[in-house]
Amino acid sequence: MVGATGLQGRATARALLRTQAAVRALARRTDSAAARALTGLGADLVAADLDDPESLRAAFTGVDGVFAMTTPGYDQRTDIEVAHGHAIADGAAAVGVPHVIYSSVGGAERHTGIPHFEGKRDVEEYLVARGLSTTFVRPVFRDNFAQFMTPAMQDGKLMVRIPLPPGIPLQMIAAEDVGAVAAAVALDPGRVAGGSVEIAGYERTGEQIAEAYQHRHDVPARYEPLPIEVLGGDADQRAMFEWFARPPAFRADFAATKALAPRTKTFEQWLAARPERE
Repeated sequence: MVGATGLQGRATARALLRTQAAVRALARRTDSAAARALTGLGADLVAADLDDPESLRAAFTGVDGVFAMTTPGYDQRTDIEVAHGHAIADGAAAVGVPHVIYSSVGGAERHTGIPHFEGKRDVEEYLVARGLSTTFVRPVFRDNFAQFMTPAMQDGKLMVRIPLPPGIPLQMIAAEDVGAVAAAVALDPGRVAGGSVEIAGYERTGEQIAEAYQHRHDVPARYEPLPIEVLGGDADQRAMFEWFARPPAFRADFAATKALAPRTKTFEQWLAARPERE
């Protein structure tokens, strides 16, 4: 499992371990707290580095399948993400991995022009070109939005601010539910017809998100759409939010998501499980 110490990877590992499946978790630093936590849950921790092809080949040898995800990192380097995706594909092909599940992004196959979406599309295409049996799980906007869009109190109101026009629905999914879907596919790839599925747990406008926060915290809340200019020179984020503003953007299969992960949460359920004050 590549990315086992990240949000999606941890969720996938936990979901698989709950079924008593054997999990080989790859980590660059096996002494990290996240890595040790996986060991405590029963995962087999293996040191591997996406920049070290030999370590990947060794880690992939003898497995029934590989779950993998890639990211552009903190510096948003799409070229690095693509290189890592190619390395995963090369390593899996070299040792004959039977099946690869790649956690991509909703819309990756639709040529969105969003840099990190295009990077994931490149990885998808390379996995296929290497002749690997693959399933592409394509999550929509994930719940990590709360890390940088946490509502703030102002003049007695809880203000929800996102660079998204009013009335525009945004599809989202919790990382835990991405993991549940990925685990279901790992246990039975045949459940995804056509080899790909775009997944989401819910769809909400900015106004509906604010209303949910109001009910959760029992304080007045209001949605305030931000201008795209707040994203400054971040070309990737600007392209993504401009794409969001022209629906349909994400096109998740809600029924397929629920079939793979019956406990997939709504936004309100996700919010209810979070701390009262963050």
